[in-house]
This record gives sequence, C-alpha cells and structure tokens, in this order.
Amino acid sequence: MDKLDFYRQLIQELLKARAQLRSPQDPIKSQTVFDHEGDHYQLVNLGWKNNDTRIYGCAIHVDIWDDKIWVQHDGTEDAIADQLVDKGVPAGDIVLAYHSPLLRKYTEFAES
Repeated sequence: MDKLDFYRQLIQELLKARAQLRSPQDPIKSQTVFDHEGDHYQLVNLGWKNNDTRIYGCAIHVDIWDDKIWVQHDGTEDAIADQLVDKGVPAGDIVLAYHSPLLRKYTEFAES
C-alpha cells in the first residue's frame, strides 16, 4: 500500500474509533468529516447539553500536505499524533501544526 493511502486509512480508522467511544445515550454526538479530495479529516462534537446549551466544536482536525500528516488541532487527552506513531507512522512525517513553527523543533515531530 502506498504511504499516503496508508496514512489516509489510518487517520480515518482512528477518528471513527474515537467517534464510537460515546455512549448511545449521550446527547452529544461525535461525527467524522472526511474530505477525500482535499485530504482534510475532522472529528466534530455536536448536540445539546441539558437541552439548553448548544455543543459544537472540532475535537480533532488533521490534514495531509506535502506527504506529511499535519495535526491542525487536537483537543483530546489521547493525542492522535502519538496514536499515529504507535501505528507505524514515523514521527518525522507528523507536524504538530498547532505549535508555532519556532517551537516545533523542540518536539520529536517534524518542523514542517
């Protein structure tokens, strides 16, 4: 399997698995949003808490650019970057885009 096809498949599997962690009784739902042509992948939470507070937000946003995985946002406790490394993606192929370019050199991941 081509490297980028492997990355696409893995990202989608991880986001789908994360979306299924919610209880069916939870009023907040997790939705996956996949743009296959643009290589954009998101996990979005939405619903109503106590019937009066709207919940909507992107929990995870990942893109594939220039043969690398760019983690644009990760608002979860179990970092998707670490999960990707555990599944065989080299840390050098992952950019933590939510860190400033100046700070990325202090992580184990790619700078760009």
